[in-house]
Amino acid sequence: MADVKVTFPGGIKVAAEVGGYTVVADHSKETGGDGSAPNPFELFLSSIATCTGMTILAFCKNKGIDTTDLKIELNVEKNDDGDVVKIITEVTRPKDFPERYIGAIEHIAGACRVKRHIENAPEFEIVVK
Repeated sequence: MADVKVTFPGGIKVAAEVGGYTVVADHSKETGGDGSAPNPFELFLSSIATCTGMTILAFCKNKGIDTTDLKIELNVEKNDDGDVVKIITEVTRPKDFPERYIGAIEHIAGACRVKRHIENAPEFEIVVK
Protein backbone atom coordinates (compact mmCIF):
# COMPACT_ATOMS: atom_id res chain seq x y z
CA MET A 1 0.00 0.00 0.00
CA ALA A 2 1.27 3.45 -0.90
CA ASP A 3 2.21 5.98 1.80
CA VAL A 4 0.50 8.71 -0.22
CA LYS A 5 -2.08 8.15 -2.93
CA VAL A 6 -2.99 10.94 -5.37
CA THR A 7 -6.37 11.21 -7.06
CA PHE A 8 -7.80 13.79 -9.44
CA PRO A 9 -11.15 15.19 -8.21
CA GLY A 10 -11.74 17.53 -11.18
CA GLY A 11 -10.38 20.61 -12.87
CA ILE A 12 -6.66 20.77 -12.17
CA LYS A 13 -7.08 19.90 -8.49
CA VAL A 14 -5.27 16.95 -6.99
CA ALA A 15 -6.02 15.20 -3.73
CA ALA A 16 -3.48 13.31 -1.68
CA GLU A 17 -4.68 10.64 0.72
CA VAL A 18 -2.18 10.40 3.55
CA GLY A 19 -2.48 9.06 7.08
CA GLY A 20 -6.24 8.75 6.81
CA TYR A 21 -6.66 12.38 5.67
CA THR A 22 -7.22 14.00 2.31
CA VAL A 23 -5.12 17.04 1.41
CA VAL A 24 -6.30 18.96 -1.64
CA ALA A 25 -4.14 21.18 -3.83
CA ASP A 26 -5.28 23.54 -6.56
CA HIS A 27 -3.86 26.38 -8.59
CA SER A 28 -4.93 29.99 -8.46
CA LYS A 29 -7.45 31.30 -10.95
CA GLU A 30 -4.58 33.14 -12.68
CA THR A 31 -2.82 29.83 -13.38
CA GLY A 32 -5.88 27.86 -14.54
CA GLY A 33 -7.29 26.53 -11.28
CA ASP A 34 -10.29 27.71 -9.34
CA GLY A 35 -8.31 28.82 -6.28
CA SER A 36 -10.16 26.42 -4.00
CA ALA A 37 -7.09 25.18 -2.12
CA PRO A 38 -3.40 25.98 -1.62
CA ASN A 39 -1.05 25.14 -4.47
CA PRO A 40 1.55 22.40 -3.93
CA PHE A 41 4.33 24.84 -3.08
CA GLU A 42 2.15 26.58 -0.51
CA LEU A 43 1.48 23.17 1.04
CA PHE A 44 5.24 22.56 1.12
CA LEU A 45 5.83 25.85 2.95
CA SER A 46 2.98 25.17 5.36
CA SER A 47 4.48 21.77 6.18
CA ILE A 48 7.68 23.53 7.27
CA ALA A 49 5.73 26.09 9.30
CA THR A 50 3.44 23.57 10.99
CA CYS A 51 6.34 21.23 11.78
CA THR A 52 8.21 24.10 13.39
CA GLY A 53 5.06 25.13 15.22
CA MET A 54 4.48 21.65 16.60
CA THR A 55 8.03 21.35 17.93
CA ILE A 56 7.93 24.77 19.59
CA LEU A 57 4.44 24.17 20.96
CA ALA A 58 5.50 20.85 22.49
CA PHE A 59 8.51 22.54 24.13
CA CYS A 60 6.36 25.32 25.59
CA LYS A 61 3.71 22.90 26.85
CA ASN A 62 6.44 20.76 28.44
CA LYS A 63 7.86 23.83 30.24
CA GLY A 64 4.43 25.14 31.25
CA ILE A 65 4.77 28.25 29.09
CA ASP A 66 1.54 29.95 28.03
CA THR A 67 1.37 29.95 24.21
CA THR A 68 -1.51 32.39 23.81
CA ASP A 69 0.64 34.99 22.01
CA LEU A 70 3.00 32.54 20.29
CA LYS A 71 3.22 33.19 16.56
CA ILE A 72 5.28 31.65 13.77
CA GLU A 73 5.59 33.16 10.31
CA LEU A 74 7.57 32.05 7.26
CA ASN A 75 8.96 34.64 4.87
CA VAL A 76 10.33 33.55 1.53
CA GLU A 77 13.06 35.33 -0.43
CA LYS A 78 13.22 34.57 -4.15
CA ASN A 79 15.74 35.30 -6.87
CA ASP A 80 14.91 37.02 -10.16
CA ASP A 81 13.74 33.70 -11.66
CA GLY A 82 11.25 33.20 -8.82
CA ASP A 83 13.22 30.40 -7.17
CA VAL A 84 13.32 30.36 -3.39
CA VAL A 85 16.78 31.21 -2.09
CA LYS A 86 15.97 31.67 1.58
CA ILE A 87 13.20 30.74 3.99
CA ILE A 88 13.12 32.84 7.14
CA THR A 89 11.18 31.52 10.12
CA GLU A 90 10.12 34.28 12.48
CA VAL A 91 9.01 33.21 15.95
CA THR A 92 7.15 35.75 18.07
CA ARG A 93 7.45 34.74 21.70
CA PRO A 94 4.60 34.98 24.17
CA LYS A 95 4.96 38.08 26.37
CA ASP A 96 5.97 36.10 29.49
CA PHE A 97 8.40 33.81 27.65
CA PRO A 98 11.51 33.20 29.79
CA GLU A 99 14.67 34.71 28.25
CA ARG A 100 16.68 31.61 29.23
CA TYR A 101 14.76 29.52 26.65
CA ILE A 102 15.43 31.69 23.57
CA GLY A 103 18.42 29.59 22.48
CA ALA A 104 16.42 26.41 23.02
CA ILE A 105 13.61 27.70 20.80
CA GLU A 106 16.08 28.61 18.05
CA HIS A 107 17.54 25.10 18.26
CA ILE A 108 14.12 23.41 18.32
CA ALA A 109 12.85 25.46 15.38
CA GLY A 110 15.88 24.33 13.39
CA ALA A 111 15.31 20.70 14.32
CA CYS A 112 11.95 20.34 12.57
CA ARG A 113 11.90 16.98 10.71
CA VAL A 114 10.59 18.55 7.51
CA LYS A 115 13.43 21.08 7.49
CA ARG A 116 15.98 18.34 8.23
CA HIS A 117 14.73 16.38 5.21
CA ILE A 118 15.26 19.39 2.99
CA GLU A 119 18.79 19.88 4.29
CA ASN A 120 19.56 16.17 3.93
CA ALA A 121 17.44 15.40 0.91
CA PRO A 122 16.37 11.82 0.30
CA GLU A 123 17.00 10.12 -2.99
CA PHE A 124 14.12 10.51 -5.45
CA GLU A 125 13.15 7.78 -7.89
CA ILE A 126 10.36 7.91 -10.48
CA VAL A 127 8.78 4.65 -11.65
CA VAL A 128 6.29 4.77 -14.52
CA LYS A 129 4.20 1.60 -14.87
